Amino acid sequence: MPTTNSTDSGAPQSQSPSGPTGPTDAATPFHSLDAFLAVPRIGGLDLSPDGSRLVVSLAELSADGTRYLSSLWEIDPQGERPARRLTRSAKGESAPVFRADGTLLFLSARPVADPGKDEPEEGEAALWALPADGGEARRLLTRPGGVGAFAAARAADRLAVVSGLLPGAADAEGDAKLRKARKEAKVSAVLHETPLVRYWDHDLGPDTPHAFALSGADLDAAADAAEAGATAGTAPVSVVDCGPTTVHEPSVTVSPDGSLVAYTVLTPYPGGEFRETIVVADAATGKELRRIGSPDAELSDPVFTADSRSLFCRHSTPSDWDNSSHASLWLVRDATDAQDPGHDVAPGFANWPSGVTVSPVAGDTVVYFVADELGRSPIFRLDTADGTITRLTAVVGSSAYTGLRVSPDGSTLFALRSAIDSPPTPVRLDAALADQTPTVLRAPGDVGTVPGRLVEVETTAEDGQPLRAWLVLPESASAAEPAPLLLWVHGGPQMSWNAWTWRWSPWVAAAAGYAVLLPDPALSTGYGPHMHARGWGDWGGAPYRDVLALTDAALAREDLDATRTAMMGGSFGGYMANWIATQTDRFKAIVTHASLWNLDGFAGTTDASFYWRRHFGDPLTQRQRYEGSSPHRRADKIRTPMLVVHGDKDYRVPINEAIALWSDLTRFEVPAKFLYFPDEGHWVLKPNNAKVWYSTVLAFLAHHVLGEEWQRPELV
Repeated sequence: MPTTNSTDSGAPQSQSPSGPTGPTDAATPFHSLDAFLAVPRIGGLDLSPDGSRLVVSLAELSADGTRYLSSLWEIDPQGERPARRLTRSAKGESAPVFRADGTLLFLSARPVADPGKDEPEEGEAALWALPADGGEARRLLTRPGGVGAFAAARAADRLAVVSGLLPGAADAEGDAKLRKARKEAKVSAVLHETPLVRYWDHDLGPDTPHAFALSGADLDAAADAAEAGATAGTAPVSVVDCGPTTVHEPSVTVSPDGSLVAYTVLTPYPGGEFRETIVVADAATGKELRRIGSPDAELSDPVFTADSRSLFCRHSTPSDWDNSSHASLWLVRDATDAQDPGHDVAPGFANWPSGVTVSPVAGDTVVYFVADELGRSPIFRLDTADGTITRLTAVVGSSAYTGLRVSPDGSTLFALRSAIDSPPTPVRLDAALADQTPTVLRAPGDVGTVPGRLVEVETTAEDGQPLRAWLVLPESASAAEPAPLLLWVHGGPQMSWNAWTWRWSPWVAAAAGYAVLLPDPALSTGYGPHMHARGWGDWGGAPYRDVLALTDAALAREDLDATRTAMMGGSFGGYMANWIATQTDRFKAIVTHASLWNLDGFAGTTDASFYWRRHFGDPLTQRQRYEGSSPHRRADKIRTPMLVVHGDKDYRVPINEAIALWSDLTRFEVPAKFLYFPDEGHWVLKPNNAKVWYSTVLAFLAHHVLGEEWQRPELV
C-alpha cells in the first residue's frame, strides 16, 4: 500500500470560515480578476559592473487594460532605499543590460524625441541607452528588422546584437531595400529551405537572425551625430557580421574583454534532425574561430569566464527511443582551441543545471547555477578547482531562482526569487554560505497575502518511488468545511511545479474556495534520471498512476472533499487531462488546455517534429507508442464533462488537436464547451483574454463541481 504524508511549508495557517469565493472581510487581488491582472510583474534583472546599481524590468497593465507595458526600475542592492522608476514610454522598455562604463542599455520601440520625416510610425525594437550619470535616454542603434537579443562586454566597450537579414541582403542597407520592396508589393510569402518553419506562437522567416559585433564608441559617435542634426534612420555604425544564429531562440554573448562572440546555431543531421552547436567568432573581424559541438550531444547557452579564455555551456545528450536526454554543466578550457571538446565539471550531479553565471573575479574558479530539486529550484555554487558543490539556498517551502548576478568582488549574489506562493522579487545572498535564506530587496509588484496556505503532500508509488506534490489550501478549508479539490498537472512534461505562475495561478482558484494539487509525476525534473526513465515512452503509464496516487494521498486529508474534485492541465498536462478522461470518471469536470489528442496527427504538425520523433519514434515504422498512448483511440470512453481551451497561434500543439477533440466530444455527446482564442498561442497572454480564460474555467467548475447554475462569462 502507498504511504502518505502531508506537511506544512511553514506558511501561517488560517482556518477562518468563508464561502467558495473566499473571505469578504480580507479580500486580496486574487478575489478580483481585474485586481489580479493589474498586479505589476517583475521580469529581467541586471547588475552594473561596479555592483552599485541593480535594475529590473516591470510589466504593468496599460491604461486601457488591453496590454502590458514594461518599464525599468532601479533597486537598491542594500535593500534600504525604495525602488526608483527609470523609464516611461507608450511602447515600454525591456532587457536591461549594463555596459562596462555603467551606461544602462535596453530595448524599446519608442520613437525618438524629434523624429525625421522618414521615421516610421510603428518602429521595430531599437537599442537605447540611459547614461550612468543621468539624463534622457537616447537611441543608439536601429536595424531594418529590429534589434533582438544583445549583450555587452563586462570590461570593454564592445557589444553584440542579434538582428535579421533577408536572403540576398549583404548588409543593413540591402536588407532595408528588400523589406521595402516586399512591403510595396504586398508580398508575405516565405520560401523555407529547412524543416523549421514556425516556433511556439510565431512564424519563422522571411529573415534569418545574425549575430553582429560593434564598438560602443562608434554607437556613441553615431548617436551624437544624430542629435546634432544628422538624418534619422539607421545609424552609420560599422557592424561586424559574425554569422547566422539559431532561427528559433537567437541569442548572443560577448567575452568580458570584448574579443570574442559566442552564439548557438542548429546543425542539420540526416532524417530532419538538428543538434545545437556553439559558434565562437572573433568580435573584431567576425571570423568564425571554431564550433563546439558533437553528433552525440547538443551544446548551448555559452557563458565566458572572467579571463575571456574559457566558457561554460549546457551539454545535453539527445533523447532517443530508450532514454531521456540528460543535461550537464560543460567547461571548455580554451574557447578558441578546436582540439578542446570540453568536459563535464559536475559528473555526479543528478539534475539539470541551467541559468549559469560565473564569478567576475580574475582567477576565480567558481561558477553558479540553478537546478530543479525536489519541488524547488535552488542556487548551487560549484568550485571547479576541487569539484565541491554547495547548495546556497535553504530548502524551506517552495522557491525557484532566476537571473543570477555576481558582485564585482565575488562575495554577493543577486537573483530573482519566486515560489508557488510568492511572485518574482529581487533578493541578495552570500555567494558562499550554504542553505541560507536570502534577503528580500525593496521592489514593486507585491501581491500581499495569498488567500490560503501551502503544504506538501507525499506518498510512495507502486514501484517504490517517493512522490511529492504541492497543495494549495484555501483559508476556509477545514474538517468541518472540506474544500473541493482541483488537480492541476504541469506541462513539459520534463519540468516541475516550483515557481510562481501568472497564467495558472492556484491562488485565484483558492480565492474561489478550491484546494489545488500540483503534483510532480514521472518525467518531472528535479528527481534524478530514474524519474525520467519511469515514464519515458509511456505517458499514460507511470505519470498517470503517479498523478492518481498523489490525488489519493491528498484526499486522505480531512480538509478536502473527495466527492467534489476536478482535473486541469495544459500542454502535457492537457494530454494527461485527455488521458484521464478516457480512463476514469472519478472527476466531476476536466479542463484541457493546449492539449495533445491524436498523437498520429500531432507528430507531423508540431513545430519541432524531429524532437517528438526522438521520444515517440517514427509514426510510420514505430507504431507502439502512438497506438498505446494516444487518447483519441478511446474517445468513446469519455463520460466526464470537459472544457477544451486552445489558441489558433499555438504551433507547439497545433489547433487541429483541439478541433479533433471537440469533434469527438460532440460526436459522443459528452457535455463539453470549447473556449477558442484566434489570436493566442500556447499561452493566453493578452490581459482581457486571460480574464476570459479564468472566468470561463471558474464558471465551468462552479457548474459541474459545486452544482451551481451555469453562468456564461461576459464577452464570450
